[in-house]
Amino acid sequence: MYVDESGDIGLSRSPTRYFSLVGITVHESRWKDLHSRLVSFRRIMRDVHGLPVRTEVHASDYVRRAPVDGMPKHVRLAILRQYIDELAKIDFISITSVVVDKAGKPDTYDVFARAWQALFQRFENTIGYGNFPGRHRADKGMVFVDNTDGQKLQNMVRKMAVYNPVPNMHGGGYRDLPLLRVIEDPHPKDSATSYFIQSADVCAYFLHQKMNPCSYVRKIGAKNYYDRLRPVLNLRASLTSDLGIVAL
Repeated sequence: MYVDESGDIGLSRSPTRYFSLVGITVHESRWKDLHSRLVSFRRIMRDVHGLPVRTEVHASDYVRRAPVDGMPKHVRLAILRQYIDELAKIDFISITSVVVDKAGKPDTYDVFARAWQALFQRFENTIGYGNFPGRHRADKGMVFVDNTDGQKLQNMVRKMAVYNPVPNMHGGGYRDLPLLRVIEDPHPKDSATSYFIQSADVCAYFLHQKMNPCSYVRKIGAKNYYDRLRPVLNLRASLTSDLGIVAL
């Protein structure tokens, strides 16, 4: 699972109400297939829009400034929209999303920990129930992240592997469900060199824009671009959302 975030984890004086995480999961047997699809897509973006294959795609930056001198804003948005549409056609990936609404949360609420715990738990559960494409129920999973507080995340995952209290769905109390299928520590990746992390970045950006669109996204009707990912969304991650978004 390759993960990126959008928004910040601050509760006071934060510029954003929401903090979003998106994880793109691919089975190792299809890793090269996914890489080939993303390389082919980037070559098309080069030929059609003049975006160099090795130029990093960072969605929020593309909305604010051109990655290539003279590239109009509508072209940058077209690249991001076409990126979303390309991912939606790749039927062997699965996208899991978590959103924290920070409004009304107490000062003691740990946005970072709660969001990541929810994402890791959904990753664990979906593997365990064999609900990722290919139904690889006996498999284990590894996680790759971009620009995250590595030590804090490592400590959290190691703790969840030993003791992981999960609230009961019906009634009070908790169950201890330690992570059994997530192996190794989360691995940091430089997004500039990873098409996979860049893909997660684009998804996370439009998830955030769905919750709280900026003026430009609202103006051009891009608020619901995240919905275009429906064919590859992990709808089982949350039964209370028609897009499977885990809302905290």
